[in-house]
Amino acid sequence: MNPYILAALLFGMGLGTTVTFASSHWLLAWMGLEMNTLAIIPLMAQHHHPRAVEATTKYFLTQATAAAMILFASTTNAWLTGQWDIQQMSHPLPITLVTLALALKIGLAPVHSWLPEVLQGLDLVTGLILSTWQKLAPFALLLQLQPANSTILIALGLASTLVGGWGGLNQTQLRKILAYSSIAHLGWMILVLQFSPSLTLLTLLTYFVMTLSAFLVFKLNKSTSINVLATSWAKAPALTALAPLILLSLGGLPPLTGFMPKWLILQELAKQDLAPAATLAAMSALLSLYFYLRLTYAMTLTMSPNSLTGTTPWRLQHSQFSLPLAFTTTTTLLLLPLAPAVVALLTL
Repeated sequence: MNPYILAALLFGMGLGTTVTFASSHWLLAWMGLEMNTLAIIPLMAQHHHPRAVEATTKYFLTQATAAAMILFASTTNAWLTGQWDIQQMSHPLPITLVTLALALKIGLAPVHSWLPEVLQGLDLVTGLILSTWQKLAPFALLLQLQPANSTILIALGLASTLVGGWGGLNQTQLRKILAYSSIAHLGWMILVLQFSPSLTLLTLLTYFVMTLSAFLVFKLNKSTSINVLATSWAKAPALTALAPLILLSLGGLPPLTGFMPKWLILQELAKQDLAPAATLAAMSALLSLYFYLRLTYAMTLTMSPNSLTGTTPWRLQHSQFSLPLAFTTTTTLLLLPLAPAVVALLTL
């Protein structure tokens, strides 16, 4: 892609997110979301592959549906209460509609089925943008809505953690596994959104860092399925040793960074007398952990049939820029000792 066009599209995505962040009026927030969607569509379709075009079409249709629902909900709210302000939503009907529309935007269960299909049709870099940056603007709106719709948020959160764990069990494609991982992590964030918005933001940040590490590892190895992971030791032995730790951090295993948000969320749910929800979320984390362990097993304990020429690529100097990967990997693995400081900040 032409670098000027790429810069314009990335600027459009940044501008769309910023407009939504800065808006207090529903029409302005909707405009920001639309700018976001329209800027990423050319990036998704840039390879002109049938799968990429299909994924782009599916993404466009779901985002357009969600945007229409947001417009309908905000218009209904203005009709019922005379208010266009985001924080002035008081009627249950528009609140429920807009919550479901934003859930469709980010891919929460039970309106999640587009996300694995779309991610599977994209290359890893565009998939990374879709899994991270595109979640920011809808989350900013959900945070502003959050005190009003407690039951629906807990239902969406629990459904997402269960579907995210269950759906990834039988997958062999890495991008679909990462999509289900995304759904499960979003479920954890939504569960605690109304009780501790700062904890939701912490979880979102750690999810971004861990997902960035996972996508960069797969990109460096050029891996798109579990079978290809078995050959990664020949391409980058040191990275193959670290990659299982990144995956286990995504699964929330102590003593890695991914354990911190899950631990704090379970603690917060227990404080709010939601022990059954906390138990269900913790059990669903075990489902997610199983498919991360599958990937770990494929990377470290299985060997693909290799000829002598297949074992030499690591000796060649590769040209990929690995500083971001080094930074995100360190952050993904080593931040748990900062948990007391984080708790102190959250209680300020």
